[in-house]
Amino acid sequence: MTTALDHPTPRRVLPSGGATALQATILITFLAASSAPSPVYDLYRVHWDLAASTLTIVFAVYALSLLAALLVAGRVSDHLGRRPTVWISLGLVSASMVVFLIADAPGWLIVARVVQGLATGIATAALTAGVLDTTRTRGGVVNSVAPIIGMAFGALGSSLLVQAAPAPMRLVFLVLLILFVLQAVALIWLPETSLRRPGALRSLRPRIRLPAATRPVLPVVVPISIAAWALGGFHLSLGPSLAQTVTGSDSALPGGLLVFALTAAGAGSVLLLASISPHRAVVVGAAALAVGVLLTLLSVYGGQSWLFYLASITAGVGFGTGFQGALRMLVPLASPQERTGLMSTFYIVCYLGNSVPTILAGVLADSQGVVTAAAVHGAALIGLAALTLMGALRTRA
Repeated sequence: MTTALDHPTPRRVLPSGGATALQATILITFLAASSAPSPVYDLYRVHWDLAASTLTIVFAVYALSLLAALLVAGRVSDHLGRRPTVWISLGLVSASMVVFLIADAPGWLIVARVVQGLATGIATAALTAGVLDTTRTRGGVVNSVAPIIGMAFGALGSSLLVQAAPAPMRLVFLVLLILFVLQAVALIWLPETSLRRPGALRSLRPRIRLPAATRPVLPVVVPISIAAWALGGFHLSLGPSLAQTVTGSDSALPGGLLVFALTAAGAGSVLLLASISPHRAVVVGAAALAVGVLLTLLSVYGGQSWLFYLASITAGVGFGTGFQGALRMLVPLASPQERTGLMSTFYIVCYLGNSVPTILAGVLADSQGVVTAAAVHGAALIGLAALTLMGALRTRA
């Protein structure tokens, strides 16, 4: 494949290592911004008297708009170029931060999250492709770990600002806005790695395909993928409220630590268990997720804070390992011409798993409380993990 890096350019640009670092940093910031609202949700709930279902809808519209952007605009950087596409996404996400800053009602939060989801979907596709352009040996690891690191530190940093800094409903979005503006300036020195070519409008047509060779492993990969993404959706929306219930604290920090524990454990497991086979990764992931969710429920009903966070770390191992194992099982079964359609189908399943169960949990929390919603949601996740384990046994046999 010939990229723009293969051609001389008169403009001073970053070397390949610097280009990789810049793109990874921008990707981390985008995903940090995605989890940053989570510790603020409880403030919105208290100050604006919001129902739990409203908070889950605010979360879910982000996931659905991100999915739409991935499906429609996922290949546009191949035609417009990586740098212009990332600039567009930075402009959109900066606009969403401004909306968060002026928001005084839940409708504005929904607008902000929709715009943020579109921006993140466009940026994720362009930045991950750009990382692979600049480091073909380590690009896969960078693309796997950077988003999870971003989510971990976004939630933790946001909770610290909410807890200790002034303007707790505003400051985190101002900080992120400044970071995005600085990154837009830094893009001037990013080398363009994808030459502009025609077909941008045609690239907006989604490709959805399920190759026949992948169908035997679907009973294994689909349940664990839905479970992993549904686990993340619950933690990022209702998790802070549940953490306050377990710890008995009205601080934002327990919720931020909960999201950090889940996502940091997920990132660590991706790195530490990268060498095991995809089949074993799925089995380990499903088992860890089921055990982690079960321990979470025991800690909630027992009021044990230490067990609550240990359970989140365990579930995080399942989240990271199970998802990566499922992805590694699927991708080799598709030909290069089929992979775009396969990944579109895969992410439809994942993001629906991320949003629909979260909305249902929010509706249940409105009527029965967040503890009951966590119990029902957790039981469903354990059931999905069990389906994966049974499917894995049949596949191995």
